[in-house]
Amino acid sequence: MKDYPRWRDELTDQLFKAILLLKSEKECYSFFEDLATINEIKEFSQRLEVARMLSKGSTYEEIAHKTGASSATISRVKKYLNYGADGYKLILGRLSKKKK
Repeated sequence: MKDYPRWRDELTDQLFKAILLLKSEKECYSFFEDLATINEIKEFSQRLEVARMLSKGSTYEEIAHKTGASSATISRVKKYLNYGADGYKLILGRLSKKKK
């Protein structure tokens, strides 16, 4: 995992610490409903599913059909999946272990 990004600051630290304090899926829904628009939340959800599908070897066409993501979004997610801070890999690994 890379060091902290250049865009790290006190307010971003506060946000991430707040997220880490959430204790249930219900609390996440309540917090994120107040924090972000429904469209923003749906976009985050879509990107995570795109990353999951890419990691499983799905094609762009399959991903676009299932998620509605544009090829630009799929390409961007693929870039970060392969060359980013490994956040997608970290969470996808944990989600995969939790399902088992």
